[in-house]
Amino acid sequence: MRRFFQSIRKATWTLFCLASLALILAFVTALPLLQLITLGYLLAVAGHLASGGQLKGALPNLNAAGVCGAAFLALAIASAPTRLLAHWESVAAVIDPGSPNATRLRIGAIALSAFLTVYLGWAWVRGGRLKHYLWPQPKRFFKEAWRPSTWSRFADQVWEFLRDLRIPALFWMGIRGAFLTLVWLVPAFVIMGVTRQGDNAADGVLGVVALIALAFVLLYLPMLQTHFAAQNNWRAMFQWRQVRSDFRYAPWAWAGAMLVGLVLMPIPLYLLKIEATPQEITWLPCLVFVAFMLPARIAEGLALRRCRRRRAEAESGEWVPSVWAGRWWFVSRWAVRLVVMPAIVGFYMLVLLGSQFTSWDGVETWVRQHALLVPVPFVGV
Repeated sequence: MRRFFQSIRKATWTLFCLASLALILAFVTALPLLQLITLGYLLAVAGHLASGGQLKGALPNLNAAGVCGAAFLALAIASAPTRLLAHWESVAAVIDPGSPNATRLRIGAIALSAFLTVYLGWAWVRGGRLKHYLWPQPKRFFKEAWRPSTWSRFADQVWEFLRDLRIPALFWMGIRGAFLTLVWLVPAFVIMGVTRQGDNAADGVLGVVALIALAFVLLYLPMLQTHFAAQNNWRAMFQWRQVRSDFRYAPWAWAGAMLVGLVLMPIPLYLLKIEATPQEITWLPCLVFVAFMLPARIAEGLALRRCRRRRAEAESGEWVPSVWAGRWWFVSRWAVRLVVMPAIVGFYMLVLLGSQFTSWDGVETWVRQHALLVPVPFVGV
């Protein structure tokens, strides 16, 4: 029973951390320029898995997101009675200006606000976990709260907490990932220009050539992004031959990841791009975009990790396929290469072609692809 309740507690905390992480990334995604942090985070998740990391530790700052989520939730709950008293005070002042009831309510709101501020601050000093909010440890409070060392230690803990988030590193990863991805999306820029200004046969031919080139780029670009994040080197974004050779060792895993990353996860999101939402609630569709694209990045990282593990086993002699396994491997490679992957990319291109007529962005949807760049509906890179 004890292990059972511990498992329930851990599962509940993990789910809460995941929800908090999605909300935080959604808020960040809704902020221009800072949204590159979200792209950097998604690339870091895929790169961690592709470099051999375990799925358990694939989400950086997951526990920190839970701590921040608990802090915001506690702040929202604690501020509710203060806001209620302030509202009653304003109503009493309107009904009977200068009445003693309004004065008492105002004093009560100020006193309650001061008490809850100290209460929450003391909970954050002790770590900000659920048990710290439920029980304030009054004896410890009167022993340590008045000491300057307690608050200086808390300041050091906050600094270490912020440093461990690695926000500058994630932002730098997002900047490089976005820029290098846009380099590969040059055919999309050509298509966008031809669609806007093309009025002769030469523009049509150029558009068809750019369309074919973009389809070829999409065969490798998601895995190139994952490879870049794993190597953390801008040259890795252009090592398409190495990524192509990795494909040979786990073609079905590759195809499954591309199906998730280009079809199952991003295509339903185009429904949210039909009409722009008000600026005040931009984070709501961003929450859906983040919740959909995070599993896509995880799938791409897992697929590339499997490809490289099989490749290392084959090169070291640990994995030697039998005759029938070798034949199935050969058939799988060419079936995925000639049928499955063209079908996946072709379907994605078809949806992308139609989205320029339904999306709020118009023809700019060729470049603002949330499957490859920032998962945001309208304000993107």
